[in-house]
Parts: sequence; C-alpha cells; structure tokens
Amino acid sequence: MKKYKVTVNGTPYEIEIEEIDAAQIKQSSNKPSVKKEISAEPAQAANTHGNGKEITSPMPGTILSVNVTEGQTVKAGDILMILEAMKMENEILAPADGKISKVSVEKGATVEPGTVLCVIA
Repeated sequence: MKKYKVTVNGTPYEIEIEEIDAAQIKQSSNKPSVKKEISAEPAQAANTHGNGKEITSPMPGTILSVNVTEGQTVKAGDILMILEAMKMENEILAPADGKISKVSVEKGATVEPGTVLCVIA
C-alpha cells in the first residue's frame, strides 16, 4: 500500500492505493462483476406530513421533469421526477406505495436541499 495526500477544493485527504500485479488483474477479471444501482432514494428524506410522506430534494438543482400528477397512484421505486444537479440527472423515486396527494414543484423549478417536491399519502 502506498499512502498519498490529496487536496480537493482546499480540503486535504489521505488516501491509500494498493499496488497489484498482472496475475491479480487477470484473476479479478475472471470473477463476475456485480453492478450496484445507485438511486436518489436513500439521500432524500421522506418526512411524515399529516396523512402522507413528504418527498424532499436531496440536493440543490433544477427539476427537468415531473412524472406524476395529484391523485395518481404510485408504487415503491416509481420515478416521481428527474432532478438535474451538477450536470447529472438524478431520479427521485417513490419510497413506498401510495397516492400523490400534492405536487409542490413544476418542470424548470430550481430547488434547494429539503425542498418539498411532492407528498405521498
């Protein structure tokens, strides 16, 4: 292992990098790869709001699309909206089955972390 010090945006970090040889590379390439899907769901808060859960923005950005309407029934994992942040499109997913009781934003809206996007009852 080799240790390096790296500064990113003025914040210093200490990292360790393991050196491997060609045999280890070949051995690891024969193993099946596991692809982990990343969603915005863990980062977003689902706060209880009266009879529903508030779905809030996990980060600042712009709403590219709103895929639901008030009164629509959704299932856990359905894409509610697409949030663009830092030139990346982030899917805002339904944390649970339910009915959309309120949509608080529209396409093109700029949001901050914690902004209520919609409420699922």
